[in-house]
Amino acid sequence: MATPDPDKLMAKADKLTKLSFTRWTADWKNATSLYEQAAIGYRFRKDNEKAKEAFEKASKGQEMISSPWDAAKHMESAAALAKEVGHWNEVSDFYKRASELYSECGRSQPASDALAKGASALEDVVPDEAIQLYTDACVILEEDGREQMAFDLYRAATSVYVKLERYADAATFLLRWGIAADKCHAVNSQCKAYLSAIIIYLYMHDFQQAQKCYNDCSQIGAFLSSDQSRCASKLFSAYEEGDVEEIKRVAQSSPITHLDHVIIRLARKLPTGDLKELNKEEAKEEVLDENDLT
Repeated sequence: MATPDPDKLMAKADKLTKLSFTRWTADWKNATSLYEQAAIGYRFRKDNEKAKEAFEKASKGQEMISSPWDAAKHMESAAALAKEVGHWNEVSDFYKRASELYSECGRSQPASDALAKGASALEDVVPDEAIQLYTDACVILEEDGREQMAFDLYRAATSVYVKLERYADAATFLLRWGIAADKCHAVNSQCKAYLSAIIIYLYMHDFQQAQKCYNDCSQIGAFLSSDQSRCASKLFSAYEEGDVEEIKRVAQSSPITHLDHVIIRLARKLPTGDLKELNKEEAKEEVLDENDLT
């Protein structure tokens, strides 16, 4: 039996969706079936451009016959094909639309997953858009009280920030991860996120911000009594003493080697600045504090 020509299927489907003197209502049910068949036919031919268009129309058809789940599935297929042909704006738009359709079904996990797929596809070509998609994917799960399911997303977004050398943003996102972990009582993940943020500030050679971060995180009892907190304390002591070898030794210790690889790589490069200058700055601050008392 001959395989139907997808071009003819598309033409027939398009005709069913257009109104005329003899057709007063669009026949979306039959048109959608034809679009789906055409999409499969084009994909078999490896004609990704036309397959993408057919899946997009099939998605529209499923929407018109009130089937948002199937519409979302087809939109994801269109997005994957948009990636294959390098239409990056469509990759973002299609995955966002798929996410919206899943949300209409009340399904937060696939809605978040769709955005994460888009983010992953865009990391190397449009990293800023990838970060936004990862962030939006996190928000969907956070709003549904499913923070634990977002941990891989926090990790991925942090990695992109570090690649872009947007270290302050990376640290902020790690602190957000820590708050999310606290909500779902994931103490180990929480403490690792806080230590990671401190390491990033030290990598930026922003000792004051690193200390502030440590002090803020230490308000949380679970962190204060953790191995990660003790590790951070050892790093601060080594910095204050200007002991480069001790900093390098602590950077090789177990609490740091169990962090994500992107953070381990930064820790292994510590210290990144002149420790003597750091101590001079601290001495100046101590003199200013003394003057405040007089």
